Amino acid sequence: MDLLNTLVEKGLRRESPTREEALAVLATSDDELLDVVAAAGKVRRQWFGRRVKLNYLVNLKSGLCPEDCSYCSQRLGSKADILKYTWLKPGEASEAAAAGIAGGAKRVCLVASGRGPTDRDVERVGRTIETIKEQNEGVEVCACLGLLSDGQAERLKSAGADAYNHNLNTSEATYGGITKTHTYADRVDTVRKAHAAGLSACSGLIAGMGEADEDLVDVVFALRELDSDSVPVNFLIPFEGTPLAKEWNLTPQRCLRILAMVRFVCPDVEVRIAGGREVHLRSMQPLALHIANSIFLGDYLTSEGQAGRADLDMIADAGFEVEGAGTTTLPAHRADALAAAGGGCGSHAPAGGGCGSEASAGCGGHADAAAEGGCGPCGGHAEAPATAPAAASASASEARTDLVAVRRRGAGTDIAPNA
Repeated sequence: MDLLNTLVEKGLRRESPTREEALAVLATSDDELLDVVAAAGKVRRQWFGRRVKLNYLVNLKSGLCPEDCSYCSQRLGSKADILKYTWLKPGEASEAAAAGIAGGAKRVCLVASGRGPTDRDVERVGRTIETIKEQNEGVEVCACLGLLSDGQAERLKSAGADAYNHNLNTSEATYGGITKTHTYADRVDTVRKAHAAGLSACSGLIAGMGEADEDLVDVVFALRELDSDSVPVNFLIPFEGTPLAKEWNLTPQRCLRILAMVRFVCPDVEVRIAGGREVHLRSMQPLALHIANSIFLGDYLTSEGQAGRADLDMIADAGFEVEGAGTTTLPAHRADALAAAGGGCGSHAPAGGGCGSEASAGCGGHADAAAEGGCGPCGGHAEAPATAPAAASASASEARTDLVAVRRRGAGTDIAPNA
């Protein structure tokens, strides 16, 4: 297929596809799906080999968020039956993180619900970062605390944070349909604050909220322009008790095409399969590893993930290997640019470098949250646009609602974390 050959050639050169080419990937048929996966796999192996980076979430503060993000089980007015608790102490958070690190996680993502941290919250998280790093040599720490005020990114950096996650979630055109309590521009501003402080920027999207193909392409190109080092791709977990509870718009094939499009637009960044992979990819998860080079291990913020042991077995059975602590995740050109900028594990490259194009910078955003809630996968809109392709959705009668399990284990509970 000429399209795929062109996309592979561009990806190997870190060039950006055109918007029309990205849309064409999403429009491919199921008969072409394995060809699409194989093509994206060539680009993935060029920049990341067969390594899979493991990330582990610690939910520092759960529920009772004042924001009204339609997709989120922690939102204002949510009736989802989730765990709710206030800030974990540094020792509790470090104990939870240790379970993921023991399972092979290279990065710990510290997430807290809320609009954004107070200066006191930043100090609290700073102590937690210091405790985790003292007790776990070489671990990367990413903070995901919501919208940042001036100077807060710098303080997190000084405390030892390597990265900051803040997702764009969906296109600017549709963002107002997701939330009224903050704007798309607010999110972009936080990503830029993280960049300016020398933190590795992690920013991604949420698919499956009824968006059109054009929305998916728009947000991924926006991420490329922001030049994030890691792009989490979340698949909406339709929690009962939230406005998007009935939005079952994804099939495993659709998820694979979305991941492939992200890889072609952002060829040399960490593409992470985040929240909802178990619910929507199901038995096709191993195929997704041929496209993405990073996953979350174990549970998410408010939902249970696949057992950690099953994740490790899946990686090995698919012929991949867990990325070791001594290995640099990003390709040399991005890692060198990060080091030159004074960043940690993989911040943005200078203008002109980045996630792909020889002309403009890459694919980025903020923090690398996880599935479905909190600062993680934010975004979506309540109504599916009339232009959304009918083939992309599964009927409500086919939705596997039994796969959505609310988290009852891990940080904030007396039950051991799932790692």
